[in-house]
Amino acid sequence: MTTFNDRDRGEEAKYAHDEEMMFRIQARRNRLLGEWAAGEMKLSPAEADAYAKAVVQADFEEAGDEDVIRKLLGDLTSAGVDIDEARVRSALEEKQVEARRQLMGEA
Repeated sequence: MTTFNDRDRGEEAKYAHDEEMMFRIQARRNRLLGEWAAGEMKLSPAEADAYAKAVVQADFEEAGDEDVIRKLLGDLTSAGVDIDEARVRSALEEKQVEARRQLMGEA
């Protein structure tokens, strides 16, 4: 019975670790995405930092990535950047890979 309980605790710990890592990857991805968008909008370094933080916060509005995509697309369009949803989604995927590599490199 002890072996079963140990295995159960081990699986719970792995699940918690995996969830935390996914959260960290998404937060890092959103920050990188915000920095990318700030560059596209030609924001100053201080504005870029604030904007990247705002993109991270935008992800808490609803589950999934649609809230972030909507924010970026709206902000980029408002700033006069010629962009479409496909390009934003492509940047999101690229930043997801970059964020994962960065965090795996830190571990």
